[in-house]
Amino acid sequence: MNNEELAELIFPDVKETLEDLDRRYPPRNLPEGAKVTRFAPSPTGFLHTGGLFTSLVARTVGKQTGGVFYLRLEDTDQKREIAGAGKELIEQLQNFGIVPDEGYFGDTEKGDYGPYVQSKRADIYKIVIKEFIKRGRAYPCFCTPEDLNLLRTTQEANKVIPGYYGLYAKCRNYSNDEAAELIKAGKPYVIRFKSMGDHTKYIRVHDLIRGDLNLSQNDQDIVIMKSDGLPTYHFAHLVDDHYMGTTTITRGEEWLSSLPIHLELFEAIGWKAPEYAHLPVIMKIDENGSRRKLSKRKDAEAAVSYFIEKGYPVEGIIKYLLTIANSNFEEWLREHPLDDVKNFTFSFSKMSLDGALFDLPKLRNISKEVLAYKNVDTIYNEASLYASKYDENLKKFILKQPEMFKNIMNIERNQEHPRKDYDVYSDVFEKIKFFDKEIYDEMLAKAELPFNPYISKDLIKTVLKEFSSTLNVEVDESTWFASLKELGAKHGFASSVKEYKKDKDSYVGHIGDVAEMIRICLTTSKNSPNLYSTLKILTPSEVRRRIDSVIQKI
Repeated sequence: MNNEELAELIFPDVKETLEDLDRRYPPRNLPEGAKVTRFAPSPTGFLHTGGLFTSLVARTVGKQTGGVFYLRLEDTDQKREIAGAGKELIEQLQNFGIVPDEGYFGDTEKGDYGPYVQSKRADIYKIVIKEFIKRGRAYPCFCTPEDLNLLRTTQEANKVIPGYYGLYAKCRNYSNDEAAELIKAGKPYVIRFKSMGDHTKYIRVHDLIRGDLNLSQNDQDIVIMKSDGLPTYHFAHLVDDHYMGTTTITRGEEWLSSLPIHLELFEAIGWKAPEYAHLPVIMKIDENGSRRKLSKRKDAEAAVSYFIEKGYPVEGIIKYLLTIANSNFEEWLREHPLDDVKNFTFSFSKMSLDGALFDLPKLRNISKEVLAYKNVDTIYNEASLYASKYDENLKKFILKQPEMFKNIMNIERNQEHPRKDYDVYSDVFEKIKFFDKEIYDEMLAKAELPFNPYISKDLIKTVLKEFSSTLNVEVDESTWFASLKELGAKHGFASSVKEYKKDKDSYVGHIGDVAEMIRICLTTSKNSPNLYSTLKILTPSEVRRRIDSVIQKI
């Protein structure tokens, strides 16, 4: 029995050929230099932060070169598949503005190179595997799990490289007739690739980030079709990236060791391999001060849902990931703080070769910058959407007093250097809740008011009473602040910190102490947004009510 007859025995229903697939999936008609990139997640869990990083790089490269970015769902490992995970992945990506040009969209697929779900492409894989068998580059393997376990333990005992290769590839040596007899007898089998490599020799490969590398040749006869008729990752990768026209593959550096396998598969079938860029793994500093890979099991921030639920602005996360992606992005961002990041020119040559360290404080700082420069209508809409899903207290606050919420969020916003009060949307309620009358009363009842212990309670009451009786917020801020200075001077407070420090014995404090007294009255703490704006939003009657309540409590 020759190879063609063996292939026909295994795939009697497969009538199409590679030529048919070539006609079904012709080369893409794209401009010179355009790249076709993809993100190919598995529906086996949440979207990992590393996955968001990889998809961002892939999308950036595809769009920046005038090419195509598509999404493929790799669901061949159906034992590990989680129902609905694929659709959730798409929704989370869309939340970050990463929308493919074509591919899998959850409920639908779009594009001429589908199906984009691997489990729907079984007929395509079988056509190619049949061709591999015809060419003598694949064969059926009848080894049981027990056989493979015995092989592994024997190799470990003999301290040789584990795997199914060379002398250890028992089924590789069956004749076609012997294999056919076992198939006809109903013996279960998988299909393995017949490698021609030698792990003691090297191949020269090129990585878009790491440059030229010498890697050991592949000599493993990997499984390319499982007993359920679906391909393994390695083989599906070959077929899909070829027939979907992928030019550039971005993936984590943990896949670098698989590169010789993939290149040998492309070579065996005679297809041009795409370019590869193995991205740095995202790391973090653990409690012992050591660097380790961001862990799904240990780190909440390993899941992008963490950032969504905390209310990080999308632009903040994208900007932060770009600081990891390219060493020159931060300089670009300083020069273009309000520019769309899509205008940044990404380059593989500017990527780090080391693991990228995930820095939450830095992310929060970038997010603070992003929120500070949003206009109030955008803040209102985004905060409302966030609150409706994740923050019931903020939701109630906004629904109860929407105009007040807008006024609060607009404090010192429309200016060259806006206030930076909020890092993420989950911060907002705790920082503004004192504006609500009922909540304030609850806070005051429980509060230990942090007045300056070096200023007498009688003087605090006197200053507060006079401030209340003379309050006027109908004037501009500078006029109002001048009147506050006059009030302070009347009761022995210096008009500035500098003046106070020059002659502390002549004053009971400075104007900042007077402002702090009022701030504590209105908020029960020393921290709040701009005091003048707070007074205007609360209204004079509510300010006086709060001052009276605090005086009674002192």
